[in-house]
Amino acid sequence: MKQKIATLLTMLLAMLPITSCTQTNQRKEQRMENNKKILVAFFSRAGENYAVGHIEKGNTHIIAEMIAAETGGDLFHIRPVTPYPDDYTECTEVAKRELNAHARPAIQGDAAVEDYDIIFIGYPNWWGDMPMPVYTFIEKHDWQGKTVIPFCTHEGSGLSATENKLKSACKGATVLKGLAVRGATAQNKRDQARQSVKNWLSKLDD
Repeated sequence: MKQKIATLLTMLLAMLPITSCTQTNQRKEQRMENNKKILVAFFSRAGENYAVGHIEKGNTHIIAEMIAAETGGDLFHIRPVTPYPDDYTECTEVAKRELNAHARPAIQGDAAVEDYDIIFIGYPNWWGDMPMPVYTFIEKHDWQGKTVIPFCTHEGSGLSATENKLKSACKGATVLKGLAVRGATAQNKRDQARQSVKNWLSKLDD
């Protein structure tokens, strides 16, 4: 198992921070040569958010795009069929009711997880957990043999216990160390957020 993880991480490291067009192409070619496919699946909400006010693009969405840019991964936005309220307080109330009810809200579309080797899963930390649509997405798929890498945005709670929750939900997967970025950093200090992403990816083999 350790050898398998090391192999996957070696592939990830081979695709780290590259700025030129030539190097970007080399990174994508490296992914093809290794025959490994990467998916960056994420739930994110725009509208009124804590600490950053009304935003056009969700905090987690921003981090997901940074990860995809660094790894060459494909993006999939987990979107509920019924959108959450734009108002922050109303949204938190809906999210808490769903959490207490162990709800599985219907989502729009899907991604062929079975076709990928490494899946980054991103989400905001809501009430110390992942938003319920993330569970809807997870429970649609077979995670046996996959490598799952979590990341989240928050305003003080970090990842909470979501890494362990992913280990339970993604049965048969290897779950690596996650990244937590403050939403305010994702929105207002993007260079800092991008550097955090790069540093995290480079240390996944520690």
